[in-house]
Formats: sequence, structure tokens, C-alpha cells
Amino acid sequence: MGRHQFSSESVTAGHPDKIADQISDAILDHLLAGDPGSRVACECLITTGMVLVAGEVTTETRIDIPDVVRATLESIGYDNVDFGIDAQTCAVITTLDRQSPHIAMGVDTGGAGDQGMMFGYASDETEDYMPAPISFAHKLARRLAEVRESGELPWVRPDGKSQVTVVYEDDGPVSIDTVVVSTQHAPEVDQDTIRQGIIEAVILPTLPEELLDADQCTFHINPTGRFVIGGPHGDAGLTGRKIIVDTYGGMGRHGGGSFSGKDATKVDRSAAYAARWAAKNLVAAGAARRLEIQLAFAIGVVDPVSIHVESFGTGVLPDEEVAARVREVFDFRPQAIIERLGLRKPIFKPTAAYGHFGRTPEVLPLANGGEADFFSWERTDRIDDVRQALGL
Repeated sequence: MGRHQFSSESVTAGHPDKIADQISDAILDHLLAGDPGSRVACECLITTGMVLVAGEVTTETRIDIPDVVRATLESIGYDNVDFGIDAQTCAVITTLDRQSPHIAMGVDTGGAGDQGMMFGYASDETEDYMPAPISFAHKLARRLAEVRESGELPWVRPDGKSQVTVVYEDDGPVSIDTVVVSTQHAPEVDQDTIRQGIIEAVILPTLPEELLDADQCTFHINPTGRFVIGGPHGDAGLTGRKIIVDTYGGMGRHGGGSFSGKDATKVDRSAAYAARWAAKNLVAAGAARRLEIQLAFAIGVVDPVSIHVESFGTGVLPDEEVAARVREVFDFRPQAIIERLGLRKPIFKPTAAYGHFGRTPEVLPLANGGEADFFSWERTDRIDDVRQALGL
């Protein structure tokens, strides 16, 4: 491809759309904690002083949804009306119905909860097998939250965005051309302080020195010059409106279905996780330097209707041969994905900010006892099986 640029963005946990995602997944987790068989499609709208929760839920447990909403807002940092919403005083409106029995007819027999196509992607250009632009953008967004929570930059407020433009030579990143950071801030701080603080405390400690030349890179810090009104007061938030931030920053394709607020019978979520798991293991096994898998499903049908592999010319075998053999290693039936990746447990709220992929898999204790495997789809636990199946 020669020399080219590619940009990706991320947002902080305090961005209005990400608040909505986290509320939806917090409600999902509380329902799964009480009833692992809960069927959940929970959407959220958040605006000035109000949260609206809507969707379809079939469950054997009960939760106090306003309590979950308020606790989630408080954990993000929205405990002051001046920040855009106050967890303790905002209105919470709930309108939930039961899941359609016609959907359940297909899911109960082990079939997919809907039709559609889902993509998984992996690249060897970073340690987390993610495209560099989105990986770096997530790290900047996380660092924004860290300097706010630690008090290192006390004027930073919860809402913020990052964007990174990476220069590639052929398939590899060679430098960072442009960095954009916009952060909500206290009204009394001036633009020079913001620019200096963000560059010195957020950008320089976070981005790799071998790719970032601070003298050559262009920094856009709060480009409008002021960002005091933020959070839900500055912009309404909706569940599922940051699907490119959630996945590969636009480098890999997206089937269009969002993740947050959906239990794993919805293949929009579970099959996208499985496709990432397979793609990551294939790249880690040396099958390709860069690889994308598409899975397609029909509602109520157990097996995927198609599996497509694209290695962008970096594969060691023909793509159609890899697609034919990948079924030997990965079982893409919805119920098999749920069982193998442990997707009936309350593990989803941590996915709702800073991306669903490229994260560190770990086993953590659950609030209601026991433990669960978080980000299980990020494990490279099928490398040997892939090599055997492909003859590598």
C-alpha cells in the first residue's frame, strides 16, 4: 500500500454515549448475576438531568434499575450537576417489556438470536494485536481518566475524546503524525495550561517514543479553545452509538450491530467476540500478519450460514482454505460460543468503555461470589490447535 495515514478515535468513560453503554451493561450484569439465563436488550438515552432506560428483558430476577443507574453515573465521576448530570438528583425513567416469544422460539433451541454479519479482526502491528491508531487512542482516553481521578490534572472533567493519526509504510506503523485530545475542563483554567498539561501529562507518557517525535507531530488540544459544558448537558448519549470506538477504529469492518446492553444470545455481541478470538489466534499462530473473519447468521439457525476469511495478502495459505479449516478449531454455534467464552456471567460493564478488544484477559472475583473470566475472547489459547489444523 506504500506510505499512507490512518486515524482512529476513542472517548473517555464520561462521554455521553459511553455513559449510556455503561448503564446498559451494568443493568445486564445485575440481571445476569441474579439469573444467568436472562434475555436482555437494554437501551439507554441520557441527556441533561435525565436517564431513560428502555428495551426488552425476560428474567427470573429483580433489580432496582434507578439504583444501578445512579451507581454507574457516580462511578464514572458524575456526582456534580456542573459536570453535566448529578447521579443523586437526575431523573431515571424506565420502560421495559418482555422479549418477544417469537425470538425465544429460535434461541431456546440453540439458534442465533438474530440474523446479521459480525466481524473479527487482528493485526500483529501492536502487542495487543490491534490496529495502532485505535490502540493508541484508547490509551490516551484512559490516561485522561487517570490524571483526573488521581488529581494530577485537577481541572480535567469526565467527558473527553482522543484521536491519533498513524503513518504507515506498507503494512507497518512508522510514526505518529497528529494527535487530537479534547477534554472537558473547569471554567477557570486557561487554554495554555490545558495544552501544556495534556501534552506533558497525557500524550508524552502514553504514546511510544519510537513513533512519536514531539517536534514533528501536530497536537490539537481542545481545538475550539473551550470545553466547559460537557457530559449529557453538552450532548445527548445513546447506547450503541460508538460501535467503531468499541471495535477496531475503522481499520476492520463492522456488521452494524452494537454490543452493550445485549446478553450473549444476541450474536451481534457473542459472534463478534468469537470472531475476534479466532482472528487473534490465527495471527498469533502465524497464519497471517493481518486477518479479518466474517461470520453470518440467520435467526433461529444454529450454524453460521457463512464464514469468510480475508488476510489482505499477508496469509501463508489461501484465504478460502483457512476459512474451510477454521471450523476444526472454533465452534461458532451461538450456545457453544457462550459456553466456551463464559458469557452467561456478569462480565460486561468493563467492556463498555475503552474498547471491547485489545484488553488483558483476567480472572476476577464477582460481587455475588465466585469468579469469572473477563475478556476471555482475548486469550491466545488456540495457537497450537490452529497450527495443527493449518499444517503450520
